[in-house]
Amino acid sequence: MKKVEISDERILNSDIFDEREAREVRVPAGEWFEPGRNIPVYRRCDVLVVGGGPSGTAAAVAAAREGADVVLLERYNHLGGLSTGGLVLWIDRMTDWTGQLVIRGFAEQLLDRLPADAIAGPAKEEWGSRDPARAAHWAPRTAAYHGVVTWSPTIDPERLKLASQEMVLESGVKLVYHSWASVPVVENGAVRGVAFESKEGRMALMAKVVVDATGDGDLFTRAGAAFENDIEEGDIHHCMNTAWMFGGVDMDRWIAFKDGEPEAHAAFMARGRAEITLFERPFVSWRNDIALFMGPRQSGYSGLDIDDLTAVEVRSHRLMAAHLRFFRQHAPGFEGAYLMLSAPQIGVRHTRRLKGTGAVLRADWPRGTAFADEIGVSPAVSPKFPNISIPYGALVPLRLNGLLACGRHLSCDRNSHGFMREIPQCWITGQAAGAAAALAVRQGVEPRAVDAAALQAALLRQGVYLRPQAVAAPAAIAA
Repeated sequence: MKKVEISDERILNSDIFDEREAREVRVPAGEWFEPGRNIPVYRRCDVLVVGGGPSGTAAAVAAAREGADVVLLERYNHLGGLSTGGLVLWIDRMTDWTGQLVIRGFAEQLLDRLPADAIAGPAKEEWGSRDPARAAHWAPRTAAYHGVVTWSPTIDPERLKLASQEMVLESGVKLVYHSWASVPVVENGAVRGVAFESKEGRMALMAKVVVDATGDGDLFTRAGAAFENDIEEGDIHHCMNTAWMFGGVDMDRWIAFKDGEPEAHAAFMARGRAEITLFERPFVSWRNDIALFMGPRQSGYSGLDIDDLTAVEVRSHRLMAAHLRFFRQHAPGFEGAYLMLSAPQIGVRHTRRLKGTGAVLRADWPRGTAFADEIGVSPAVSPKFPNISIPYGALVPLRLNGLLACGRHLSCDRNSHGFMREIPQCWITGQAAGAAAALAVRQGVEPRAVDAAALQAALLRQGVYLRPQAVAAPAAIAA
């Protein structure tokens, strides 16, 4: 086990478990020739978004708001991706270190739809507070870092699923569940659709622009775009896990034990590691009687290997039951805990990153420069750095046309990926990709030729936060 501590470049401390279980070696079993055939076209559209996670949901809504005919293809029965199906219930920081809300637009509008009992976090007047007492209160509730209170709420995943779905449908998007895109349709170096599988069999979806929001770059990789897959070994974002929730708990009582009896808590954690080995601590949720366990972060596994994915799922479900037994016996506030839900979606943090015409880079963190093609702003990882500009080029493949990539597989270096993969940043890059795709269709150009000023104007209309110094003068904005 390896512990990652909080630093200027890492907000979260975490245990990383690198005890990979031995598994049967896959033996080649020959080949089968797949005959060529004609397949039916399910639909033709302006913009096809593949993947209904945070970035894909935002992309679909943004494209529709710009007048495009949009299809959103999703393999599960819900939207929200890891923010819902992955039980990533605590949304990372949406405010900067001064308390200013910089993750806005679709993200803000989506969370505003949640009822009061489906979202928890500090009141707006506390955002940016450095009062030690308030920071001490919110730190164990995942809403204060480096002594600063932040807007990083915890949410009810079922409510977020519903809110995401309704925003998509209200915008006029054609939503298609239970469908898995498999192969991009590439013509003359441009993606013009996908083949996908469903209970109806294999069909095609044709589009003028495709947005790859798969999270793993499945489409741009299979279409031949360049990508990177190096990782930052000292961070948790190369690990996989399956999260779960326990009901029937008292998290206030647990926090009082953790903070008020540090020696007893340390002994509890040591005993858990000795008995269970891959031992995880609980986090708050949107309710005091529900505890979130992100699941032990397991390294050495690949999110692109089906045997690895299966192994992590099997191990995680066994660990969930072991944790329940241990916490019931030894943890204050967990005496009546019960298994509530294991995440329907596995927590994959990193597989591939696009090589784009631009990128979010660690070297740019200290500068705080607002790129001329800024499409969003991310809070910096610590108060040591200014806000970080996200360029449009981070969504645009070096050479492949007809496609934009958003979400955790956008163009960035491995250090920057540690925060660019988070839910709020995925909402931001997805909204930009959707708006850009719609503009490309309207203007009859490839996505790489979309005018940055026109895109920024569209994003501002949709409520996205951009720095004034990054936005072109109004006279330069295309109609």
